[in-house]
Amino acid sequence: MASLTIVRPGMLTTIQDLGRWGHQASGVPVAGPMDSYSHRLANRLVANDDSAATLEITLLGPELEATGDVLCAVAGAQFDLTTDSGTVSCGRAFELKHGARLRFGRRTAGARASLAVRGGFDVVPVFGSRATSVISRMGPFGGRPLAPGDILPVGHQPARTDSVSGPYALPLPQGGARLRAIPGPHDAMFTPDAINVFFSGTYTVTPASNRMGYRLEGPSVARAGGGDILSDATPLGSVQVPLSGQPILLMADRQTTGGYPKIATVISADTPLAGQLAPGDWVQFSPCTRAEALDALHRLERRLAGHAS
Repeated sequence: MASLTIVRPGMLTTIQDLGRWGHQASGVPVAGPMDSYSHRLANRLVANDDSAATLEITLLGPELEATGDVLCAVAGAQFDLTTDSGTVSCGRAFELKHGARLRFGRRTAGARASLAVRGGFDVVPVFGSRATSVISRMGPFGGRPLAPGDILPVGHQPARTDSVSGPYALPLPQGGARLRAIPGPHDAMFTPDAINVFFSGTYTVTPASNRMGYRLEGPSVARAGGGDILSDATPLGSVQVPLSGQPILLMADRQTTGGYPKIATVISADTPLAGQLAPGDWVQFSPCTRAEALDALHRLERRLAGHAS
C-alpha cells in the first residue's frame, strides 16, 4: 500500500475531509477544511471524489516522503514546492515517486493549502468522517496535528476518471479581504448605528485566532442591550459579538452552539476566502441579500466546474 510519511510537519498540518455533519445536536463539531473550495479542487485535480481526505497545511508547510508512487495535487495557498526531481506547481497534478520527498518552501499568497493524493488518505473515520477537530481532539491520530513519523496510508477506493485543469483556483487575499455577509440572525440586538459601524469598519485578524474562529480587532460594536442570548446553533461564518464589542468570526472548528449574539453571517461563497486569511490581515464586511448570496454560490460552483463565470 502506498503512503506518505511526515518528515517535518510544518506549523499546523491536519487531515481533513468535508466535515463531520449531522452530529451537532449531540455536541460533535463539524470540523473540515477552512477553505472547502481548495479542498475540493485539489481532490478533483487527482480525480478523487470531493469528500476524500486531504492534508490541510497552515502558513508553514511540511516535508513528506512517499512509499510507493503517489499522484498528488496542491491547491489553495501558494507555496514553492519541490521534489527530488525538481520544482512542481500548485494547481496541477504531479507524481511523487517511491522514496522521493515533497517539500513545502516559501509561502507567497494565502494561508492554507490542501494536499490531495489519488485515492485519498485512508485513515479510520470517526463518526463517519476523517476530519480532524483540533479543539475537541476528535479524528485521525487522536484529533491532533500531524507529527514527525506519522504514516498516512493512501486509499485504493475507486476514483473518478475525470480531472480538471485550468484557471480554477480561488482568488487569494492580498493582505485582507472583503467578505459578504447577511445581517442577523440577531441584528435586532444591535442599534442601527452599531450595524453601520460593523459594515463600514476595517478589522484585523489577531494572533489569538485559530481554526475555531478569528478574533477581530477594530471598531467596537455596541449592543442595544447588555445580555447574551440562550445558546443556539453556530453556522460556519457566524460573526459573534461578545460584551467587549470586538467581533469573532466562527470558522471550521467552531463550537456547536454559542451564547453571544450574531450580528451577521458570512455567505457560503465567501467562507473559503475567509479560510485563506492569516493573522495581521484586514477584514471588511459587506451587507448581502439572500438572493445575492445564492447567485454568488452558483457562480463559485460554476468556477469549480470549469466555467469562467
